[in-house]
Amino acid sequence: MAPPTSDSQSGISSRARDLHFRSIVIDTHVDTTQRLVFDNFDLGERHSDGSVDIPRMRDGGVSAIFFAIWVPATVTGRDAVQRALGQIAAVRRQAELHAHDLTLARTAEDICRAHDVGRIALLMAIEGGHMINHDLGVLREYASLGASYMTLTHTRSSDWADASTDKPAHNGLSEFGKEVIREMNRLGMIVDVSHISDKALSDVLACSAAPVFASHSSCRALCETPRNLSDGAIEALAAKGGVVQINFHVGFLSQEFRDAEKAQPGFDKQVESETAKRCGENVACKLLESDRIVRAWVAEGKLPRVDWSKIVEHIDRAVKVAGIDHVGLGSDFDGAVMPYGMEDASHLPRITEALLQRGYGEEQIQKILGGNTLRLMQNVAAAAK
Repeated sequence: MAPPTSDSQSGISSRARDLHFRSIVIDTHVDTTQRLVFDNFDLGERHSDGSVDIPRMRDGGVSAIFFAIWVPATVTGRDAVQRALGQIAAVRRQAELHAHDLTLARTAEDICRAHDVGRIALLMAIEGGHMINHDLGVLREYASLGASYMTLTHTRSSDWADASTDKPAHNGLSEFGKEVIREMNRLGMIVDVSHISDKALSDVLACSAAPVFASHSSCRALCETPRNLSDGAIEALAAKGGVVQINFHVGFLSQEFRDAEKAQPGFDKQVESETAKRCGENVACKLLESDRIVRAWVAEGKLPRVDWSKIVEHIDRAVKVAGIDHVGLGSDFDGAVMPYGMEDASHLPRITEALLQRGYGEEQIQKILGGNTLRLMQNVAAAAK
């Protein structure tokens, strides 16, 4: 893939550009699926808002990207299943419409084959175990339709697993939750520990026969939020052969931002009220509007500006704790507020440049960009055989 010459590549050295665009670059979590469902969004066009489309993925050297299949944790039962199936169909449709650029994928081998022919591998993930409706048959259906991993919870505890942002209901995983893990191992689906409680994570590591990952979580030591992983959790994940995929959300990167956000009276309610007023039930619109509101507050001095270099600080911390073989990228593009300078996928080469400047070797950087994720996927598949 030839490096582009767009504005997003300014300040990138020729060495970094060459390394980045000959590497396999994998983003393990984006929420662009919501745009496909609510906005009749075409991935083939270059857009001025949001973070992901084919032109900007090309500019950013993206080799593979995981589209999250997500419905709110408040939506359960068959309704959740039907919505999930509709989103899976929408992602598959984009692969059909843009077959010259995209290839639907599920395995590491699929990603490598797509890379060899210059296409972007499009993968899917189930974000929230409530969407299986307490039915392993539904889990198997998702896997058969191409889902490569499942995040066990979202913001609320499910009826079999505890979320990091909710009161514990099961002291980690219920017995059925452990059945889910074993079935995912059998299916070759990656178990995703982002969003789950510390105790649930511990239960997963004890139960899973395969390595697991955190698809979009950062380092709690640098920004204290239950959605980030503690050093102990990162170490345990690495000991199991897993990978922590660093999340780009400003509220997970910057302690200063998180403290300032907490200090603003009624901030969450104001964002919720304004987005509901402008967007109704359009989730994609709400996510974009939340980003606009936060940036307006930054411009007014109510919240601190968070620079993209914070991503590299979290990568560096995770490498120091877990080792170079256990860190990757899970941006949360189109699902969170991005730091300045990393507004969309076109800016990903900046990470390669920054890692070179920090003294990382080229092979080490290639592991972070995608190599570690490929190895994890291969090991999960091997454990299923």
